[in-house]
Parts: sequence; C-alpha cells; structure tokens
Amino acid sequence: MKKKILYIGNKLSKSGSNVTLIETLGNFLKGEGYKLITSSTIKNKALRLLEMLLTTLFYSKKTSIVLIDTYSTQNFYYAVLVAKICRVKQVPYIPILHGGNLPDRLKRSPKLSNKLFNGAKVNVAPSMYLYESFTEAGYANLKYIPNTIEIKNYDFLVRKEVKAKLLWVRSFSEIYNPTLAIKIVELLIKKGVPVSLCMVGPEVGGLLEECKREVEKKNLPITFTGKLSKEKWIDLSKQYDIFINTTNFDNTPVSVIEGMALGLPVISTNVGGIPFLIENNATGILVEPKDEHLFVEKILHLINHPLASENLSVNARKLVETFDWQKVKTKWDVILSE
Repeated sequence: MKKKILYIGNKLSKSGSNVTLIETLGNFLKGEGYKLITSSTIKNKALRLLEMLLTTLFYSKKTSIVLIDTYSTQNFYYAVLVAKICRVKQVPYIPILHGGNLPDRLKRSPKLSNKLFNGAKVNVAPSMYLYESFTEAGYANLKYIPNTIEIKNYDFLVRKEVKAKLLWVRSFSEIYNPTLAIKIVELLIKKGVPVSLCMVGPEVGGLLEECKREVEKKNLPITFTGKLSKEKWIDLSKQYDIFINTTNFDNTPVSVIEGMALGLPVISTNVGGIPFLIENNATGILVEPKDEHLFVEKILHLINHPLASENLSVNARKLVETFDWQKVKTKWDVILSE
C-alpha cells in the first residue's frame, strides 16, 4: 500500500501565480497511488503560514512523511517552522530544494539551515548545482532527483531555420529580469532585424504593468499574454523560434526544460543551476547575465547558422527526455518507501 504524504508548499496557481512543484509533482504522486494532503492555497502570506503549521500539527500522526518545498527567500522560514514541528512530532520530512540562491541562504542562516537540513530524512536536490553546493557546505543526506515533465505532452518541433521570433516564459519578478528581454528587442530593432517577442507569465509586484508601459511608450513589437495554462502556452510556442531566459538567479526552471522539450533553441544566462542543465553550444547557449548585446549576438548567430539551431533543438530534446516522469518516478518511489 502506498504511503500517505503531507506536502507543504505554495499552491497558488488559482490566485494568479505560476504552477509550482507542489501541484505538478503532487499530481504525479497521486497518479502513482499515493494519498496526498497539501497545504496551502491561501494567498495571504501570514494566513498561508498559519494554515501550513496547523495542517502539519493536525496530520503529523496521520501521515507517513512530509514533503516541504524549500526556498531561499521569506518562504525559507515556513520550511524551518514546519520542519521543527515534524521533529517534535517525530515525523520524517523531506525538504525539496528550490531556487538558485539557496547556497547563499546556507551562509546567511547557518544555524537554521543546519537544523532544517540535517534533521531531514533526506534533502532532494532537483539540480546538480544545488546537490554540489549542499555537499560543499557539509551536508551528506542528499538525493538528486531532477525536475520532471511528461514528455508525451510536448510535441517536438525541430527548428531548422529560425528568425528572431522570441518567447519568454517566467513570472514578472525582478530576479527573472524581464526588462532585459525588452532591451534585447530594442537592440535587434536598432540593428535592422525583424523581431517579435511574446512574454508569458503572471504579475509580481507591479513589474508586468511597468514593462507594458515601457513597451507601449516605445511602440515595441512585444505582446504580453499574462498567465497561461501549460496547454495554451505550449500551443503558442509553435509560433516562435527561440526561447530566451533572462534570469539573474535560477536553479533548473521547468519552463526552460519545457522549451527544450518543444524544440526551441534556448539562450539563457549562465547563472545558478542553468550551466548544470545546459551544455553551452550543445543543448543550448549560455551568456553572461544583464547583457543584451550578448543575447543579440547569439540570436543573430542562430539566424545565420541554421545547422547550429537544428543541432541545439535536437540535442536539447534528447536531454530532457531523461527527465520524463516515467523515468524519474522510480527515484521518488525509493525514498518514499524507505
């Protein structure tokens, strides 16, 4: 019989945020027969934290294990508090590590990090970047399990010849640097290159509206869709040729993995876990962050070298096929059944 799992994380897609791991992995685990209780869907941070803590207290003796989505920012503290309850109640818990800035959190909060991560049954790192960072920090109870997708849901379209038809898929947060995407378009226009950009993602703190105003002011060929369902943005991707990822901090974003699965050549900043996901000039192209000139240089290279674009498209698809749930699920079964 499959175990009963309590999963704590930000389940906020119905409030306008992007779908997170608690929803994707949660649904995968349910599909494998695990009984799953999740928290929380509340948008208000204080109330969300309260529900997480109360849910953990209530189900501590009714569940076999607790999964905790663990981030580096303010959400780090809900993981700390939930884990503390688990230790007091003697319930095993597994932090799932998120965010390219978690290694910095280890340095800034060493005592809290030590209690949280050393007290865990195991810490799941979805990237070799975080696995190696935690190993270097002295943590031994680690397991690498990559972010996963269902590859059958991603129709592969090889990009043999590309134009500057750009796709960007993230939340409009400062760490993802959406304004850099706008600068890329401006520079391409200055160089006389026909260009279009579609930016897909929800608002975070007013940045989407700020970007819209800038685009309207300069009359740039950029469209904003807001948040789209996975099915809708996957269908939309067929109209575009290159996926750009402009982030300043990152781990192994699922949106980039999805772009690779769809056959879109990816040009990304080489921050955090991205270089552990993308091999430069083999499965994607890596550039330094905050530099629109480098992005444009690489976009022009793909336009002028169709074989390079095709190779990236094919190689990236082969790589992310190894992230398919049918291949990854056995790793979860192992740690959840121990």
